Amino acid sequence: MRVSSQDVTVVALLADPDAPTEIAQRMARILPARLADKWGQGRRFDVEVVSEPFTTGTEDPTTLMRRILDRGSAESWDIVVALTDLPLHSHGRKLVVDLSHEHGLALLSLPPLGGLRLQTRARLAVEEVVLSLAGPQATGAEGPPGSQPLRGPFIGLLAPIHPGQVGEEEIADLRYVVSGPRGYLRVLGGMVRANRPWRLVPGLSKALAAALATGAVATVNSTIWNLAESLSTPRLVIATVGSVALMIGWLIVDAQLWHRSAEVSREARRRARLYNASTVMTVGIGVLVCYAGLIVINLLWALFILNEQAFASATRTPLHAPEYLTLSWFVASVATVGGALGSGLESDEAIRAAAYSKREQERRRMLQDEGGDQLMT
Repeated sequence: MRVSSQDVTVVALLADPDAPTEIAQRMARILPARLADKWGQGRRFDVEVVSEPFTTGTEDPTTLMRRILDRGSAESWDIVVALTDLPLHSHGRKLVVDLSHEHGLALLSLPPLGGLRLQTRARLAVEEVVLSLAGPQATGAEGPPGSQPLRGPFIGLLAPIHPGQVGEEEIADLRYVVSGPRGYLRVLGGMVRANRPWRLVPGLSKALAAALATGAVATVNSTIWNLAESLSTPRLVIATVGSVALMIGWLIVDAQLWHRSAEVSREARRRARLYNASTVMTVGIGVLVCYAGLIVINLLWALFILNEQAFASATRTPLHAPEYLTLSWFVASVATVGGALGSGLESDEAIRAAAYSKREQERRRMLQDEGGDQLMT
């Protein structure tokens, strides 16, 4: 990497494809002005976004920092900030960011920033990282006081982010990690956010078709009418929980989404639990979105097709708003079970593509390949 003139600092955002690239492109529109405003002294920041799968084949922070160093050495960049949506680990802790002030490098893992306000948190993190790397210890130039260590809203008294251990032979000279239950929940929320569970809805086209067909038939079935009218609210809730759990379990088992680590170490077991928890939450949110959609569609279908006299004759109950809502609710549970059976018609790759981000798909494919190689040997 070269050192630009004293008035211009070239910042490269090296982002993994998919969500990290989208986040980097959005922040790049406003980052130069915000950095210049925070730094002052007439300095200008030029920001470039480079989308590359730099994490392919490894999750080791030290290896990734070497890759970033090699990539930056071939370009005319002053600072390189790499963004990934993979959860990274270091010395048993979940990594947030690694910095090398000597080389002007940083590696930022997005999941520890949490699932809410991710764009804002990522931008604040990148701003503080760049200001720290461009500070006096990194460039020898004059800079704003307190540019190192990191400051800012994403690292504070209420955030579970704190300095972590750095090995003597590592490129990084400053590391921040998360730990404890709150840190675990932040990483889990960030992983689910990276997977974007709402994509599961259009990804399960055959399952949704089966659910809609089941709901359409059930809505005009007099036996379903009588069952819906006889069920109390607690039993309707149980039916909802049971059908949603069945759908989640079937999707995970049928598409082989459950992660089993080939390693026996404690750290490997922790990672497997984290990955599986993110899978359950990702699929669960997607199924709940589908369930809510089924209730709305079933209600519209019932308003259009049901005959008040026929319903009253079969159930001995007049057809009013509560009856419409109860029937639509119960039919959604029945239809969800039908959708679980229909999901067996989907290919495993289609379900994985709907449930995981591209980085997570590549990570799981790599782990499966490694597991197959170990079995062969």
